[in-house]
Amino acid sequence: MIENKMKSQQQSISLLLLAISTALLGLSILLLGPHKHVSLTTDFYLISALSSAKNFNIIAGIAFIFIAVLSLLSIRKNSFIPILGFYLVVISIVPLGALWSDSMWIASMGGFPVIGSGQGVIKYFALLSIGLLLIKRNLSPLKSIWISITPVLIVLLWIGGMKFTLLEAQGIEALVKSSLLMSWMYNLFSLQMTSNIIGIYDLIAVVLLLLAIPYPKFTYPAIIMSGMVFVVTQSFLFSFSGALSSEKILTTTGHFLIKDLWFLVCLSFYYSALKQRNSTYPSH
Repeated sequence: MIENKMKSQQQSISLLLLAISTALLGLSILLLGPHKHVSLTTDFYLISALSSAKNFNIIAGIAFIFIAVLSLLSIRKNSFIPILGFYLVVISIVPLGALWSDSMWIASMGGFPVIGSGQGVIKYFALLSIGLLLIKRNLSPLKSIWISITPVLIVLLWIGGMKFTLLEAQGIEALVKSSLLMSWMYNLFSLQMTSNIIGIYDLIAVVLLLLAIPYPKFTYPAIIMSGMVFVVTQSFLFSFSGALSSEKILTTTGHFLIKDLWFLVCLSFYYSALKQRNSTYPSH
């Protein structure tokens, strides 16, 4: 009984995080007006000529707000959960398909897999994962573990791996400098070494997440270490002056940052699936 109550509370918190992030995204997209992220997607699907950039932007904003509404309804009533799941799958597939566009990759560094504009797009793997888990809530613990953790592994490996390039080291400089938690690193290390250390941290988190599957003793280190990546990212919303806007709520940088809340939801599902598997098969 207590375990079921905790699982219900965990699910409610996850849905609330989803609601907060998508409501802020949707409202800020509506206030921000046409921008390249929506245009890149419509260009890829060859539909930009069907309507104005403003109209496509409105559609995108409303789509996110509808996720927030469904998430809040799902907290109150379980019958909305599979509806939310199907909707998340559809919403996530649209931008993910645009990863096939050359505009998502940095051509000057060889293109795929050196990701540019696509850094924000690959975060939709988290929404896809959440959607699948909400549709199929009776999956085996092992399947739930892999579905929930795959988006986290993708982002930590991909964006973490990019940290070893000068381009990414320069790209994160302003964010890191703004952070009370991380700015001290530049006093001790060079620009590239600071970025390398962050990249190494991300890769260690990947190893721990994988080790926690066969070895339960790594569960808490894995969750804490990987979770801190996304918690620190959220702190940039308040430390970096270019993330929030008094007129538009979030800037495009803010959009990129707040999506990391989705990975905290994935980690929540991952932790729950690990606990279920370990209680069923204690020998693991």
